Amino acid sequence: MDEPTAHRTAPLVVHHPTPITPTAAYTAPVVPVQPGPIPALASVVLPDGRVVTGYAVAPAQPEPVATKPAVSRAAVNVALGGVGFLAVCGGLLLLTTFLAALAALIQQLIILAAVIFGGFIAAQVFGHRPSGAGTTVNIRKAVFKRSRFHG
Repeated sequence: MDEPTAHRTAPLVVHHPTPITPTAAYTAPVVPVQPGPIPALASVVLPDGRVVTGYAVAPAQPEPVATKPAVSRAAVNVALGGVGFLAVCGGLLLLTTFLAALAALIQQLIILAAVIFGGFIAAQVFGHRPSGAGTTVNIRKAVFKRSRFHG
């Protein structure tokens, strides 16, 4: 990459910009004027008899004062907040109804499980057993005298 090339390159030429000096006197920038009707010429006679003629200048009109709305912004915000609160209350009412129904469902499932498994256990305990199964214990009449057992 850094190997010398066989041909020579032309010398580098640098151009410097020359500043332009203004030949005319400085003039004020032109301000664009909105097109409109040409005002009428007015002539005024001064007390010493001279007459001054010029365009009549309309007095400056003050900007119109922003009229306040009939209802304040705070009242509108409070009203919108009330509407939002009512919407949330309806949703909360539905949520509490859903939670109550879910709790009742869980309670009924627990009772159903207790009835089914309780019946199964009762059938095992009190159910009929075949004669060969289990242990039979005969209890004789026992006599208790002086806190001693006599069998």
